[in-house]
Amino acid sequence: MNTRYCPKKAPNGDWHKADIVAALRKAGWSLRQLSVKHKYKQQTSLGTALSRSWPKAERLIAEAIRSGGEYPDIQPKHIWPSRYSNKSKSTRRRKVVHVKSASGDKHGTC
Repeated sequence: MNTRYCPKKAPNGDWHKADIVAALRKAGWSLRQLSVKHKYKQQTSLGTALSRSWPKAERLIAEAIRSGGEYPDIQPKHIWPSRYSNKSKSTRRRKVVHVKSASGDKHGTC
């Protein structure tokens, strides 16, 4: 099979969580082992990257998968394309601040 990066993908193009965990297992790693190796207090810390954007954890996971040899050129953008597709757009959510101004307007500017 000549196709690269072929794990089943979610509708947004990202790898399924189970496929990421399986690729880590094939490379001889688990999320817990990676968390311990990189000295995170919570052994489940890197699992957060499976459901939320965390660039450092995504990089560590991609490096661990790459170390197994099955995906030698894998990068976080291949695993989570929806998180890296348009870098000019901010993916962080902004908090809406409600400020009462002298005129009674509830949506003030900061």
